[in-house]
Amino acid sequence: MIRLNLVLLLAVLASAFYLVHTQYESRRLYSALDRAQTQSKRLDADHEQLAVQRRAQAAPARVQQLAQRQLQMRQVTPGITQYVSERAATPAPAPAAEGGEGAR
Repeated sequence: MIRLNLVLLLAVLASAFYLVHTQYESRRLYSALDRAQTQSKRLDADHEQLAVQRRAQAAPARVQQLAQRQLQMRQVTPGITQYVSERAATPAPAPAAEGGEGAR
């Protein structure tokens, strides 16, 4: 009888220690999950802020302003436009006979 009581006492103690350990692990994991969710929310907010900044950097008005100030670019006008033709870039071909392949 004493042996049975001793075995049952050891089983109850082992069960109690296991329960304490399980509750500790549960709390530790819940705390880690809460920290991860908080970090996820912070990263989502940072991502949204960076997306807004990226859209602001790529705004057409800002790009035009940078082109004018830093690159010294200016608007296209017919007065400053230079047209390049293919004939000016290559030597003129010899005149072809009429009705041949050169008449298009």
